Amino acid sequence: MEDRFYTTFSSLFDTFTIVWKETGSDLQVIRIFLSDPELKSKVKALESFKQIKLGSSSSIVLLGEKIQRFFKGEKVGFDLGLLDFNQCFDIQKKVLLAEYAIPRGWVSTYKRIAGKIGIPTGARVVGNALARNPFPIIIPCHRAIKTNGDLGGFQGGINMKRRLLELEGIKFSERGKVITDKIYY
Repeated sequence: MEDRFYTTFSSLFDTFTIVWKETGSDLQVIRIFLSDPELKSKVKALESFKQIKLGSSSSIVLLGEKIQRFFKGEKVGFDLGLLDFNQCFDIQKKVLLAEYAIPRGWVSTYKRIAGKIGIPTGARVVGNALARNPFPIIIPCHRAIKTNGDLGGFQGGINMKRRLLELEGIKFSERGKVITDKIYY
């Protein structure tokens, strides 16, 4: 039996909550929740996982501190080793790994990511996989945009997505479209 825990951290974007499981000495992140304008991250976590307990772990504290630094605009590298990808469908895992490869300060489009993973007409599949990204920030789904330069959606809300991109040096037109020549894939 595995125990499941959560820890909530403060950030410049309200709060985020990390949910993880422990099986013996093994620890894996199950989910990261971002607060959005309607709902706090802790409420999302408690509604999604009925059997979680407030907890702490040095690995989780370090991860939370890295995410906090990321939210301040620092260049931070994340290790995928803590993430539980077993909960993801194969296609979603491919999308998440492709998204993870997009460097800081770059964006890609849902269509380009789809092409990268071998589904040239799968932009919607990519968008749906990223909408259900269990590991936002570690898997930087804010770096995926629409082909026309519009932002698309984001779990933490569109304002957070724009601000995260701005922290990475991405510029926007007066109409809110991304302006960059750093398009990945």
